[in-house]
Amino acid sequence: MSAQAAPPGGFQRALDLGLRADEYARIVTLLEREPNAVELAMFSLLWSEHCSYKHSKLLLRTLPSAGPRLVMGPGENAGAVDVGGGWAVAFKVESHNHPSAVEPFQGAATGVGGILRDIFAVGARPIAVLDSLRFGEPTSERSRYLLDRAVGGIGHYGNSIGVPTIGGEVYFEAPYEQNCLVNAMCVGLVRSEHLIRSAAAGPGNLLVLFGAATGRDGIGGASVLASAELGEGDADKRPSVQIGDPFAEKKLMECSLALLEAGLLVALQDLGAAGLTSAVPEMASKGDVGIDIDIAQVPLREAAMEPFEIMVSESQERMLAVVEPSRLDDVLAICAHWETGAAVIGKVTESAAIRVFDGDDLVGEMPVEVLVDGCPLYELAPSPPPPGLYPPPARTLDSTDPNGVLLALLASANIADRRYLYEQYDCVVQSRTVRRPGAADAAVLQLPHGGAIAVAIDGNGRRVAADPYRGTIAAVLECAANLACVGAAPLGLTNCLNFANPEKPHIAWQLSESVRALGDACRALEIPVVGGNVSLYNEGGEGPIYPTPVVGLVGELPDPARAGRLGWSREGDAIGLVGGFAPLLAASELAKLRGEPLPTSLPDIDIAAVRATHALIRSAVREGALHSAHDIAEGGLAVALAECCVAGDLGAEVELEEDSEAARFGESVGAFVVSGESAVLAELDCRVIGTVVGSSLRISAGNSSIDVSLEQLREAHAALATLFA
Repeated sequence: MSAQAAPPGGFQRALDLGLRADEYARIVTLLEREPNAVELAMFSLLWSEHCSYKHSKLLLRTLPSAGPRLVMGPGENAGAVDVGGGWAVAFKVESHNHPSAVEPFQGAATGVGGILRDIFAVGARPIAVLDSLRFGEPTSERSRYLLDRAVGGIGHYGNSIGVPTIGGEVYFEAPYEQNCLVNAMCVGLVRSEHLIRSAAAGPGNLLVLFGAATGRDGIGGASVLASAELGEGDADKRPSVQIGDPFAEKKLMECSLALLEAGLLVALQDLGAAGLTSAVPEMASKGDVGIDIDIAQVPLREAAMEPFEIMVSESQERMLAVVEPSRLDDVLAICAHWETGAAVIGKVTESAAIRVFDGDDLVGEMPVEVLVDGCPLYELAPSPPPPGLYPPPARTLDSTDPNGVLLALLASANIADRRYLYEQYDCVVQSRTVRRPGAADAAVLQLPHGGAIAVAIDGNGRRVAADPYRGTIAAVLECAANLACVGAAPLGLTNCLNFANPEKPHIAWQLSESVRALGDACRALEIPVVGGNVSLYNEGGEGPIYPTPVVGLVGELPDPARAGRLGWSREGDAIGLVGGFAPLLAASELAKLRGEPLPTSLPDIDIAAVRATHALIRSAVREGALHSAHDIAEGGLAVALAECCVAGDLGAEVELEEDSEAARFGESVGAFVVSGESAVLAELDCRVIGTVVGSSLRISAGNSSIDVSLEQLREAHAALATLFA
C-alpha cells in the first residue's frame, strides 16, 4: 500500500518537466521527501504556468469581480450573469495558442471543444461561439496555412456539435508569424437554479469519469506547449496536441445536461489541461476534502499505459462528476442512454490528500493544499521595454491620394471583409441568432423570455504594444461600443491575456500595465470580470508577440426586434457623428501601411465621457431613433462610412470640416457614425455631416475629396477572399 519510491535522477527529471530548481526543492520540503514519478508528473503540470498562473495570479486578484447581476464569478469553469426571467448566461474565453501553432486544425478544434465543456460544466447549454485570431502577415505561406487550418478546425468542431459561431475578429501582424493566437469564447444559457459548481463534497461520495476513453494524446500539453516559448523542433511537439471528436462531445454535452436536469450530480468538472491531474485536486481543494482515485478503473483506449500517463493525459471529451452512491445506477443509466462510457474511478474522503492507486498499489499521495496551493506566486519585476522591441512593419502604401488610401485600407488584411472566413461557420443553428456576422457591430441572440443578449470580442495588439495601459483601455471601450451599437448594456467581461515571457522585465511591464488598465476600465464602466484565461510565453526566436489582451463582453437589450444595424437602411437619412471625435494616426492601420514605427505612448482617454456616449447611442438604438450605428475604429471615419455603405448597399455624401489625413483616416475611441431622420438626429448630441444617397461614397473636405463607387468599395473590401482563394 505504500507509495512508490522516488526514482533516481528526480531533480533532473523535474527540470526536464519544466519545474525550476527552487520549485523542486520546495516540493521536497513540503512533502518532506522526494516525489515519485507519478507525483512529479502531477506537480510539474499543476505548478506549470498554464495551470497555476504563478506569474499572473497576484495581478488578477486586483480585477473587480463583483456586480449586482453576477451569479457566478472567477474560480469556476465559467462565470455567469443574471439576464432576467430566471435565466443566467454563462461565458468564458480561453486560449489554445501553442497547440494551434504546432497543429492548427486540431489545436483550434480542441480549443473550441474545451471552451464548450467549460460552459456545460456549470450546467449551461452552449448557444454561441466567438473566436479571436492572430496570425503573421497574409503574404506569408505559413500564416495562410495556419489561418486556413485553424478556421477549418473551428468550423469543423462548432458545426458538427451544433453550436453557432456568431462573431469574432482576425488580425494579421508580423509579430504573430511564429506564434499565432487562437482564442475561443463560448456563451451558454441556463436556468439560474440549475447552475452547478465543481467543489467535491460528501466523504463517501463516488467519483465518476464519463465520456471518451483515455489515451496518450495530449500528454504534457499544459507544460510542454502552454508554459514554454516555441522554437526549433516544434513539429516534434505534435503528440502533445489533443485530438478532438465533436460527435463524442455532442453526446457528452447532452449527457451532462441530462444528468444535471435530473439533479443527480453533487459536482461537475471538465477534463482539460492536465486531465485528471488538474480536475481531481481542484475539485478536492474547492470542497476542502480529499479524494482517492484508482487509475486501474479508468477506461483506456491504449494498452499498457503507465500510471503517470493516465493521470496527465489530456484526451478530450471527458467529464468528472461527484455522485452520491444511492444515485449511481441512475447516473450510469443516463450515460448508457447517451452512449457515453462511464466508470467509478474513486471516492471523496476526509483525508485532505490526493491518493492515487493502481489497483491495490498506492502510486502517489500528496496533500491537496501542497499540490494545489503550494506553488509559489511570483512578483514580477516590470521595466519599460527598450526602443525598437518591435521593428516597423513593411511599407506597402506610398500614395497620398485620398481615393487610393481609402481603397488600400478597405483591402488591407486587418479591415477587409471577413465573409470568406465566417461563411465557413454555421451562425444560425439553434435559431437564436438575431444579428449574424457582418450585419452589426455585435452579435445578438434572442432569449427564451423575450429579451436578447449581445456578444462581442475585441483586442488590438498593435495599440497595446505602443501603450499597454491606454491600449488596453481602448480595447475594453471598443468592445463596449460594439454592444452599444446594437442597443445592449454590458453585464460582464471575460478576458484572455496573451503575452510573451513574463520573466523578462519588459514583458512583465506590458502585462502589469495591461491588467491595471483592465481593472480601471471595468471599474469605470461598472462591469465585473467574471473569469478568463492567461496565456504567457508567446514568443519564439524572432521575438515576442504584440501584447494582446482580448476582451469579451456580454450585454442585454430589451427588444431584439430593435437591435441596431451597421449598414445604411434608408436613402435620404441624415448621417451624424456622435462622441468625442479625436482622430489619431499613430498606431493606426494607415500608419502600418506606411511602415511607421510604433509610438511610445498614446493620448489619455476620458472613460467617463466615452461611457456617456455609449449610453446615448444605446438609448437611441433601443428607442428606434437611429436607423444604423457603427463605431469608428480601424481605418478611421472614411472606412467606417465605407463599411456602412457596403453593408447597406447605399451611397453617401459627407462634408468634413477638417481637410487632413487624420480627419479621414485617424482612429478614435468613443466616436460613432449614425444615420436617421434629420429631425431626430438634431435632438441628439450629434453633428450632422452628410446624407445617405446615391451609389457612391463622396467625402469632401476643403480642397480634397473622396469619390468612390459602391462597386469599387465592394471590390476592395472583398480582397481577403481573393488573397486566400
